[in-house]
Amino acid sequence: MDGIHDLGGMHGFGPVEADPEERGFHAWWEAHVIACVEAGTGWPLYSIDEFRHTRERLPPVHYLQASYFEQWLDSACRLLVAKGVLTAEELEARVRFFADHPEREAKDAVTHREPPARNGTAMATFRRPLATPPRFQAGDAIVTRNLHVEGHTRLPRYARGKLGIVAEWRGPWVFADTSALGLGDAPQHLYSVRFDGRELWGASTEPRAAVYLDLWESYLELAPSS
Repeated sequence: MDGIHDLGGMHGFGPVEADPEERGFHAWWEAHVIACVEAGTGWPLYSIDEFRHTRERLPPVHYLQASYFEQWLDSACRLLVAKGVLTAEELEARVRFFADHPEREAKDAVTHREPPARNGTAMATFRRPLATPPRFQAGDAIVTRNLHVEGHTRLPRYARGKLGIVAEWRGPWVFADTSALGLGDAPQHLYSVRFDGRELWGASTEPRAAVYLDLWESYLELAPSS
């Protein structure tokens, strides 16, 4: 979907400030958030695509102001409510509890209830069998479709309607766009596509810059013959 999360290639945000000495987490709770999110995908309560789509739907101002793991925590909470693990009222009560009692432990505010029914098992890979052969092969010139979807997509705005070259066929994979909406795997062939930096950002791009994107078949069309 088009939203504030799709910042690739956008101007006005300045350079990415990276600390070469930074290691690990900024706070202990960030590691716990990762564990909670991975527990949800491993149950499985939701797919990684559903989790990503939930982050995309965070309010824009909150998305920009929140840290990376604050976004993860907020998204995980929203999914736990949506999947029936918690109610919104229970979640609000727990937040109030720890705001009033920061010295207490998590076990002091646990609501004991039966978990939701387990729906299948987590898959170790997102590859899926597909009877139809791939439409493209390495070396093919393609043009990405200019999509504007309301749901999830892995085709960023800066790469839409752009000319690229198929670098590699990666096989059939779960289609993220349908998986994010709970509409099933709907596997498609996936390709690594190379884009010249000048195609994406014009003459101001760095010399010899190139970007490789993994893109599903329905995002692509053969480039017109010259």
